[in-house]
Amino acid sequence: MSLIHLPENIDSGLYKAFETFWATRNKQSEKQLLSEVHDQGNRSAVTGGKQLDGFVGLVRDILIQNGVGEKNIFTDSDLELPGYYRPNKKWDLLVVEDGRLLAAVEFKSQVGPSFGNNFNNRTEEAMGSALDIWTAYREGAFGAQSAPWLGYFMVLEDCEKSSLPVKNRAPHFPVLKEFENTSYKQRYEIFCKKLVLERQYSSACFMTTKRGENISYNAPNPDLSFCNFITSLLRHTI
Repeated sequence: MSLIHLPENIDSGLYKAFETFWATRNKQSEKQLLSEVHDQGNRSAVTGGKQLDGFVGLVRDILIQNGVGEKNIFTDSDLELPGYYRPNKKWDLLVVEDGRLLAAVEFKSQVGPSFGNNFNNRTEEAMGSALDIWTAYREGAFGAQSAPWLGYFMVLEDCEKSSLPVKNRAPHFPVLKEFENTSYKQRYEIFCKKLVLERQYSSACFMTTKRGENISYNAPNPDLSFCNFITSLLRHTI
């Protein structure tokens, strides 16, 4: 195994990625308002795309700095992988070398004001993608190769609505104790931890960010930090 090299300016890279995230999101929201297109629940934060390009680019650059061939990293095109329950799914970053799938990463985000439905959509989507690709792998869709590395990267707006406890509807059976009196921020953290615990994903990164003139970001759980995430990826690909 090659030595892993994390760039000294990794915090600067993350800051620039969050700058891109908020700048792109704000431009998309303004464009929708000007064109009088109003997605339900301010879904411009979900449907606009491109907001996470800064993070995708940062991961790509670190892979290249650690010796992964640039031609083996896919971020703009050729991102489809075969599935078991559907013909294929498009991922956000792939590492494919000599016909072997080394890694696949999903980048997602959520901002307010609506968190409830979007939280459910995000969790169901992530679980479904994992089930689909692992079953396809079991059935030989990727040939005779060792298991690929799967990564889930989530950015959540840190605001009052994402930080306050949410009531649970449990008319028939109580929810699990870890979900009692939790905010959406806490629920995303629990979700990402369980994705790794249950080996649905090899690693997960969960980061929060506040909007405003001074951009800030945080990793609420060190186990789900960007450094842990990228280190895990590098250990599998270099």
